[in-house]
Amino acid sequence: MVGPVHYLVLAAILFALGAAGVVIRRNAIIVLMSIEIMLNAVNLSFLAFSRFPLVPVAPMQAGIYAGQVAVFFVIAVAAAEAAVGLAIVIAVFRSRTSVHVDEFDTLKL
Repeated sequence: MVGPVHYLVLAAILFALGAAGVVIRRNAIIVLMSIEIMLNAVNLSFLAFSRFPLVPVAPMQAGIYAGQVAVFFVIAVAAAEAAVGLAIVIAVFRSRTSVHVDEFDTLKL
């Protein structure tokens, strides 16, 4: 039987891998991918708490869908973050021919 603990452990592992990718890697595209992994870990924990609520709720109450609504907004923010982040990475690459995070000292092009 898969319970909420299994989902939360998987979410914690994914979040730790994403955080390690942000801290360790130097490539800006991999850093953006690591941030997406961290956001997906948060989505998994939202859905786990939505599927297995801490307080019992009746099936027709609106609180049962709170996790799915939060996931929808996180996905929308992640899509916007990916679009803006990739646009910045492309602009920096065109001017400096490198996407290493260590070389980004200013956003002037």
